[in-house]
Amino acid sequence: MIAQTEKKTPEEYLEFELNSHERHEYINGDIVLMTGGTPDHNELAIALASSLRSGLRGQPYRVFATDQRLWIPDLSLYTYPDVMVVDKPIQLQPGRTDTVVNPCFIAEVLSKSTQDYDRGEKFVSYRTIESFREYLLIDQYKIQVEHYVKTAAHQWLLTLYSDLDTVTYFNVFDIQIRIADLYENIEFTV
Repeated sequence: MIAQTEKKTPEEYLEFELNSHERHEYINGDIVLMTGGTPDHNELAIALASSLRSGLRGQPYRVFATDQRLWIPDLSLYTYPDVMVVDKPIQLQPGRTDTVVNPCFIAEVLSKSTQDYDRGEKFVSYRTIESFREYLLIDQYKIQVEHYVKTAAHQWLLTLYSDLDTVTYFNVFDIQIRIADLYENIEFTV
């Protein structure tokens, strides 16, 4: 976290972020430095984003990876999901041209430093977004994908994938992705 003596307003954060060479989250007044990703982290995010982009071609969605900021107004949170799919037309934060508010699908690649946050508090935050209906967590250290699908208000179904030969079917949009395709270039160390 950036050393700060007082809480910052969203406007102060946005000004700070626009002038920064690093990315930061804004969590209820606190500006928090985002950790850098490993090559495997980036490879997994790119593999997913590429598969989604290809599979959703011609459909009413936009696919974003890594650098697209998301605003969650109910919690006063700005964040940068690893991969996000947004329904068209894209909805932006009022007064902004660089911050989306309507993801239907979000994916995070888990790292040792963020996995608890991604599974816990961050997932809770994402669930406050009305348009959000599907969440994918991809482990970069072993073959494991956690796939959450919203089935009703306050109800989510979890499916775990740990076999390269399986396929994940998405509910938000009509495509599927082989788990092997996500992990194609990942070399796990023993």
